[in-house]
Amino acid sequence: MGSLKNGLFGGFYGRVGNLVGYELNGKNVIRTIGHSTRPLSSARKINCDRMTIVNKFLRPIDQFIRLGFRLKVVGTDRNYYNEAVSYNKKHAVSGEYPNAQLDYPKAMVSMGSLLKAESPQIQLIETEIEFTWEVPADLPWKNRNDRAMILLYWPDQGQTTSCLSGSHRHEGKHRIQIDPNLVHERIEAYISFINDDATEVSDSVYAGSIHQNELKEAALVDHLSTNTSANRIVKKQAVAKINQVSKVKTTIKNQGHSRLNAKLKSRLQSAPKLKIPDK
Repeated sequence: MGSLKNGLFGGFYGRVGNLVGYELNGKNVIRTIGHSTRPLSSARKINCDRMTIVNKFLRPIDQFIRLGFRLKVVGTDRNYYNEAVSYNKKHAVSGEYPNAQLDYPKAMVSMGSLLKAESPQIQLIETEIEFTWEVPADLPWKNRNDRAMILLYWPDQGQTTSCLSGSHRHEGKHRIQIDPNLVHERIEAYISFINDDATEVSDSVYAGSIHQNELKEAALVDHLSTNTSANRIVKKQAVAKINQVSKVKTTIKNQGHSRLNAKLKSRLQSAPKLKIPDK
């Protein structure tokens, strides 16, 4: 049910039939909604698939991209979320339907004109992630106190941790505490900068990924592979020993049979011959 704003001739909020009214950037907007019963074309399937992939990434980090894309849409009819979706759907999805996936190094979580982070890196220190970046010797004075905007994203769990006002740019590093239960899970990291009065923001920069489980699995595979090779050698040696013992036993057994046969033959030769009477 919709509600009127500023009387009969004002805008309205909510839904009336297949119309939806809302306010966007200070303007009243009305749009239609509906549900198509037509089968999806190949192009629409591809588009829907890309939208699903991008939304899965952006929805958990809504607060971050709200600040990261807010300045990008000032003075337009677009909103921050649609701007983030538009960019990432076009530039950060790789592969073909139905095997498309998000290309995390190409994803953007903020866009602006401020200086970007230079050569950012991350490392895991117990239950903290440490971000580091280069501080140029000729860094402009006005950018020394820009604040780091930090984002950590766990793709497999759909969880995030962020800091919207971290260390100053001139400090060159920032640490952020993470959930101990997520320490060994895959992490994707991004960093941006924002000035003190939040009137400028930088493009985000991909700071790297930590794949703890994959490293552990790779080590386990190497370990198992090495052990398998060793086990094969040990097994081969054991089989050789078993065959050798079996061969010796067979030889002894055959020798025993040979002696027994010789003894029986001797007795048969010395035994009196039986005479069969004629009928």
